[in-house]
Amino acid sequence: MAERGGILLVSCYELGHQPLAVASPMAFLERAGFVPEALDISVEPFDATKAAAHARLVAISVPMHTALRLGVRVAEQIRQVNPACHICFYGLYASLNADYLLAHCGDSVIGGEFESALVALVQALEAGGQDAVDGVHVRGRAVRPVLERLPFALPSRASLPGLKKYAHLDTNGGKELVGYVEASRGCLHLCLHCPIPPVYGGRFFVVPQETVLADIRQLEREGARHITFGDPDFLNGPGHSLSIVRAMHAEFPSLTFDFTAKVEHILERAEIFPELRRLGCAFMISAVESLSESVLANLEKGHTRADVTRALQIVRDAGIAFRPTWVAFTPWTTLEDYLEMFEFVEREGLIDHVEPVQFTLLLLVPPCSALLSRDAITPYLGPLDQAAFIHRWTHPDPRMDLLQREASRLVEAASAEDAAATFYRLRALAYSTAGLSQKLAPAFAPDRRRPPRLTEAWFC
Repeated sequence: MAERGGILLVSCYELGHQPLAVASPMAFLERAGFVPEALDISVEPFDATKAAAHARLVAISVPMHTALRLGVRVAEQIRQVNPACHICFYGLYASLNADYLLAHCGDSVIGGEFESALVALVQALEAGGQDAVDGVHVRGRAVRPVLERLPFALPSRASLPGLKKYAHLDTNGGKELVGYVEASRGCLHLCLHCPIPPVYGGRFFVVPQETVLADIRQLEREGARHITFGDPDFLNGPGHSLSIVRAMHAEFPSLTFDFTAKVEHILERAEIFPELRRLGCAFMISAVESLSESVLANLEKGHTRADVTRALQIVRDAGIAFRPTWVAFTPWTTLEDYLEMFEFVEREGLIDHVEPVQFTLLLLVPPCSALLSRDAITPYLGPLDQAAFIHRWTHPDPRMDLLQREASRLVEAASAEDAAATFYRLRALAYSTAGLSQKLAPAFAPDRRRPPRLTEAWFC
C-alpha cells in the first residue's frame, strides 16, 4: 500500500455519536504505521468514486442493525467503482451476519474485539495474503470472534467530523456538545434478545482508566460539555466505572454524563446513585423493555415489573432522570400489555423521558440470536430474511401487527411535533385498536421544563 495508505474506515451510524468504532481502529492502525482515512456517511456526503476508487481496503463499521443495512449499500457502491478493493465488515452485527456478507459484498468479517485483528488483516494484505489471519473470517474459513483484552490506544478523532455534527445534550432547550466514550465492552449478562451474548458469551472487557480519561480530555478540548458512556452496561464493573467518573469530575467539575445500566444493577447498587448524581450524572438509560411478566421471562431480562418501579424510585430519589427503553412489540406482548405501557409512562410522569419511537419498536431476531434456542418463539417464527438481516415473525393477534405498522407511520410523520402530543396520539391509536373509549389528553405547555436528553432519538 503506497505510503501505507489506501485504507478507508467507514462509519454508517452510531446513534448520533461521533463514531468511536472508527476512532479506535484508526488509532491501532496509526500505531502500526499506517495512514488510514475516515468517512462517516451519517453526517458526510458519500461518493463512492471519490471516497474509495483507489482504496485497497475499505473497512465498514457495523455495530448495530441500522449501520449494517446502510453498510451493505455502501459496499455495493464501492464494489461497482473498485472491484479489486478488499471490503471488510467489522463490529457486532458483522459477526451475526457473516454468511450473508461474505456471500454478497464482503471479503472478510471481524467481530468481537476487532482492532488488533483489523491491523493484522491490513498487514497480511500488504504482504500479499489474507487466508490465515487470527480473528478474520473469510470465505471457506470461519473463525471465532476475538475475545481478549486488547492493548488499547487513545482513539484517533482528528480526521472525524467535529462534535457539532452530532447529537447534542438538550437541557431544557439549551444545547451542549457531547462526547462518546466506552469504559468497557461486551456484557456479563445473557438477555436473549440482545445481539451481544451470541458474540461475547457473557464476557466483558474494561478499557484502561488512563485511556478513557485521555479520550475525555481530548473531547473536552473539542468543546464537549457532556459525556455519554456507551458501555452496554456501565455497572458491569461498578468499581472501574466509579473510579473513572470520580477522576473525570475531579478534573472537569462542570462535565455532565449519562450511562446505561440494567434494572437489576440499579437495585443491587442503589447506594451509589446519589454519588453518581453528585459527580454529574444528568440521566441514565435502562432497558426496561416491557412491564409484562411473560415478555420479561421470555426475554430472560432478569427483572420483574415490581423491580422496574423500585429502580425508577432509586434513580429518581437520587435526582437523576430515568429514561427507560422499550421493546414495545414482541410475539408475547398483548394489546393489554401495550396499553399498560402508556398508562405506566403517564402515571409515573415519564412522558418527556421516552422518545415516541420507543412505542413502535419491534423485537429484532437477527441470525444467531439466542432467542432461536428457545421453544417459546418457535410458533411465531418465519423464515430468515437474509437481505433484511432478521428472522420475520408474526404476532398471534393480527391487531398487533397492524398497530405496530400504524404506530410507526404516525411517529415518522410526527417528527417535528411535541413528543407529548405524539404520546397521546399513539395512546389514542392503541385505545381505538382495543375498541375502548378515548381518554382526554391533558394540555402540555410547550415551554414546560423537560428532563435532559440527547437530540438523537434512540433506535437500533
